[in-house]
Amino acid sequence: MITLQMLNTKMASALALPEIRPGMTVKVHQKIKEGNKTRTQIFEGIVIARKHGSGPGATIIVRKMIGGIGVEKVFPLHLPTIEKFEVVKTSKVRRAKLYYLRGKTARETRKKTKLIETKVSAPQIEIEEVALTQEPQQ
Repeated sequence: MITLQMLNTKMASALALPEIRPGMTVKVHQKIKEGNKTRTQIFEGIVIARKHGSGPGATIIVRKMIGGIGVEKVFPLHLPTIEKFEVVKTSKVRRAKLYYLRGKTARETRKKTKLIETKVSAPQIEIEEVALTQEPQQ
């Protein structure tokens, strides 16, 4: 029994995960095998629940709207086919489980969550400084 506990702690500490909480909008990059090809599928949505702590059985439920229909997926945090979790934006919510969002539309959901920060994905543009003290030569 002691070896099982040691294995659980090693698995939990081996994978460095970002702090994922309900209310966050995340992108889950998952490897999908089709025949002999492997590709990465991205599922982006809002985390409505986190269950089973941070151990090897920990899961999150991610919800997104596709064509007016809500789609939910349960992702185990330590699944080997998951490449990474990317936090897109963070919202402040007042519940641990956001199951009430199932009955809301996308617009009502945006009203219910308070935006804290977003990830800036725009490319950084370097601007050269121009000295204004020099007068143009004629």
